[in-house]
Amino acid sequence: MHARPLPYLALLVLLTACGGDPLHPTANPPHTADSLGIRIVTYDHTPTATAAFRLAAQPRYRHGASPGDYAFQEVSAGRLMPDGSAVVYDPWIAELVAFDPDGASYRVLASEGEGPGEVNYVSAILPVGRDSLLVADPGLARATLFVGDSVAHITPLPRGTRLDVEGIGPSGELLLATVGGEWGFEGEWLGGHAARFDMESGILDTVATYDFWPRVPPGLESNPIGAVGKVTVATGHLVLTRSDRPEITWRLSDGTATQIVRWVADATLLTEEWLEPIEAEHRTAVRMHSPDLSDSRIAEVTRIGMSVYRASLGRPMPLFSNPFADAEGRIWLPSYKPGGESHDVPPYAVIAPDGEWLGTVEAPPGFRILDAAGGLVLGVEQDEMDVVSVVVYELVELSLSR
Repeated sequence: MHARPLPYLALLVLLTACGGDPLHPTANPPHTADSLGIRIVTYDHTPTATAAFRLAAQPRYRHGASPGDYAFQEVSAGRLMPDGSAVVYDPWIAELVAFDPDGASYRVLASEGEGPGEVNYVSAILPVGRDSLLVADPGLARATLFVGDSVAHITPLPRGTRLDVEGIGPSGELLLATVGGEWGFEGEWLGGHAARFDMESGILDTVATYDFWPRVPPGLESNPIGAVGKVTVATGHLVLTRSDRPEITWRLSDGTATQIVRWVADATLLTEEWLEPIEAEHRTAVRMHSPDLSDSRIAEVTRIGMSVYRASLGRPMPLFSNPFADAEGRIWLPSYKPGGESHDVPPYAVIAPDGEWLGTVEAPPGFRILDAAGGLVLGVEQDEMDVVSVVVYELVELSLSR
């Protein structure tokens, strides 16, 4: 099992990394320039047009709420495979679950444990071929290559680095980024690192640095609306964002910057209106977990819980939440919403690999997108009864005049 040659993974990556996105001309085209070999794409506004594609009115399938369905507690990661099947991970149950392309049946690909083919905590699911995927498990410090339902290879990951796998580079190397650090740091931002890891040699190289985590503002115990720096991997490229900056930077896997997209955006300030749904959900949660509490005590507990948010009233919120990249290399930026998405899911701005702003895509209520590939969108849905389902929609192309 462990002897399968790793160049097989690089070949699978090369066979599946090609692809592109049809360009949809924008009404207000950006200014494009070259600066020392870096392509600079600049918008003098925040594009607001609707994308030339949308989610279909009805899903291809929904799994989780019907008798006989897998009983999800939570879904933290999920990817679509080239044949339209899907693989998702439930961190509460610690199982990797695979669905057929029509969603009619499922199987548990990996359960909790430390043996071959078992998982502790899955942070990334990375398709590398038609029926092959690489599963990153920082809990066990290893990456497991599954081919079909079988384990083909297990690669140890670097320990003690505070780096986690974000994607795969063009030659089959793993691309990693910072996920933690010492919080008593100097300066306004804790620095993060992007690195590439050669699975054959075991060599780990830092290729880029970025702003990872901000210092808590003076006078606050914590910052519930703080920005964050993020590294996403899009078709073998490192894509760096900082959620309080209207800017996206593309880098090669060796760290060389190739493209920067900038736009003009004004931050939205946190107001009481933004806190109303958070407070309502907080109150409901307190009542559900402590049904014997009086109304006045529930109100007091809720007030204490909301104090961290109210301490940040009037402060600017991030411009977007954690981005993700789809199989075509497009970057999806979820609009920021304090307190998480819950049942009210914000729209997604979609940017093409060449920096063109493709427009905004709306998601159905309660549906959080995990991945997009092959004309499909995979996501997780939580209904009003907190039942979690895995849902797949088709992406429908529209005829829009721009």
